[in-house]
Amino acid sequence: MASRMSKTAKKAKQYDHVLILMRHAKAEATGKNGDYDRPLAEKGLKQAKKVAKGLREMKLVPEVIDCSAALRARQTCGRLLKVFGDKTQVDYHQSLYDGGLQAVFDELAHAKDKTRVMMVLGHEPTISICGQWLASDESKADRIDMLNLGVQTAGVLVLASNKPFNQWQLHDGVLLAVMSPMDFE
Repeated sequence: MASRMSKTAKKAKQYDHVLILMRHAKAEATGKNGDYDRPLAEKGLKQAKKVAKGLREMKLVPEVIDCSAALRARQTCGRLLKVFGDKTQVDYHQSLYDGGLQAVFDELAHAKDKTRVMMVLGHEPTISICGQWLASDESKADRIDMLNLGVQTAGVLVLASNKPFNQWQLHDGVLLAVMSPMDFE
């Protein structure tokens, strides 16, 4: 296991609740019916599989994935599930495509208290902005600063707290890691 992965996994074990914010994997430039229907590129299929294997190795397989209903996000989720197995509950939401930051907070508000690892799979700039708003003062400033550049395709933010997700407000999660697909090699 790569050093960065093992450090993040070790830190995550210290918390009751871990949120993974993920941007969809690399998509084609165009879709048949516009942006919403853009499929994953071959590179995106590989990225999603690599990230899924890494998260599984880190023991951060989500119990719940709230996923954008856009094609590229659904396809990313499908690739993740091939590695995660069938125990992960998945819900697809149009709001995670076009609802911005509020849509992510709505998903957190509806999470069950007992959920330990949750993933929200969406788009930029929502993922990076959400990471900035959720990151607590305990988060390292350089990690938060990285989010000013946005999250690359198949990029992952790992946040954690001892509060259940449905109690998270602004700055309630420690930003443990900002990871690219290359960090999962």
